[in-house]
Amino acid sequence: MEPERECRVLSIQSHVVRGYVGNKAATFPLQVLGFEVDTVNSVQFSNHTGYAHWKGQVLNSDELHELYEGLKLNKVNQYDYVLTGYTRDTSFLAMVVDIVQELKQQNSNLVYVCDPVMGDKWNGEGSMYVPKDLLPVYRDKVVPVADIITPNQFEAELLTGRKIYTEKDALEVMDMLHAMGPETVVITSSDLQAPLGNDYLIALGSYRKTNADGTKITQRIRMESPKVDAAFVGTGDLFAAMLLAWTHKHPNNLKVACEKTVSAMQHVLQRTIKSAKAQAGEGNKPNSANLELRMVQSKKDIENPEIIVKATVL
Repeated sequence: MEPERECRVLSIQSHVVRGYVGNKAATFPLQVLGFEVDTVNSVQFSNHTGYAHWKGQVLNSDELHELYEGLKLNKVNQYDYVLTGYTRDTSFLAMVVDIVQELKQQNSNLVYVCDPVMGDKWNGEGSMYVPKDLLPVYRDKVVPVADIITPNQFEAELLTGRKIYTEKDALEVMDMLHAMGPETVVITSSDLQAPLGNDYLIALGSYRKTNADGTKITQRIRMESPKVDAAFVGTGDLFAAMLLAWTHKHPNNLKVACEKTVSAMQHVLQRTIKSAKAQAGEGNKPNSANLELRMVQSKKDIENPEIIVKATVL
């Protein structure tokens, strides 16, 4: 299933020499699904920062601008999608917004997929793992130019200033996020109680489009996927990339796009945990190196995922 014409993604994310996070987690799936991917590496590290040691370099906003200028001078700055994830620097993030706005002026159909990575909840307590001053930039500058956002529950709460205790709260928070700009909002993980029980994780999706005649289409879904007991890194990056691909292939069907994304995700995670346990050996806890996503081994699942997680239309 190739995109009908060449579809180009500008992905501005981290790069690691070893393993799969950021651009390393996003590029392969997008290429496998038929997209041209142009990558800007916001950092180049030896490995992700969950390991005991890591070394490397960080790209600053001037350097990002310089790379973009090079593309512009050659008139090859035409994109269908922009994809961004983890960023630690406010000026870098502001530069990303400038680039997205300029690309949108060139192509009004450009879709910006943003994973507003800021923090997460551990045992019910939320904490930010990026500097606090990134929140207002995401909220006031980035989200308004984004078309698809993939926050976790904590990030959705930060962006709206509203806590989520129930599914109804979550739907209202997603409406608040739509009102800020994006027509597709997926809350990728939450601590809401899953109807299937405690071994399941709830994700919620909402698609709201205003037609030319002013009528609104709204689609809302819930997904319950089996919890996998391990601390993976790069899963959010993989999720956002696959969601980009599947929403492109199923433009008005968030249900199918999310089913394919979440199912492929499950296949990758199950393969990874099985392999990690085998590598670590009986009774040992897998380490960061053992738990690197089995990306290449999952090529077929990424390309054509067997649907193992169904979405419920709300």
